[in-house]
This record gives sequence, C-alpha cells and structure tokens, in this order.
Amino acid sequence: MIVYTKLWQTMKERCVSQYKLEKEHNISRGTLNTLRKNGNVTVYTLDTLCRILNCRIEDIVEYIPDEEHKNTL
Repeated sequence: MIVYTKLWQTMKERCVSQYKLEKEHNISRGTLNTLRKNGNVTVYTLDTLCRILNCRIEDIVEYIPDEEHKNTL
C-alpha cells in the first residue's frame, strides 16, 4: 500500500499548510482529501508536491506491504 504519512511530516517541517497548497499552488481540496485517505494520485501531482516542498519522492510517499501481500512472499 502506498501511504502519504511522510507528506504531512514534510509539509510541517517546511511550514507549508494545506491552505497554502490550495491557495498559492492550486492543489485542489479533492486531491488533498485523496492524499489524506492514501488514495491514488497522478505522478504529476507527486512531482508538483516535490517541487513545492523542495524534497525527494521518498519524503512524501512510502510503500508499506499490506498483510495479504506479505503472506504470499
């Protein structure tokens, strides 16, 4: 499963709020809700977030194997 827990940590470290993403960088509230729910977003969105936050993809995205997948390995 792809999770965005690190995104919120990175935003906090860089003092970038969700409000700032919406108002200054045109990241939609829907996209932020999708990220909060660990849903699917485009690579373009991830690229934009990395540019805004001046970070690497590893600073916003993490892969965590789900239990079903773990059991098949």
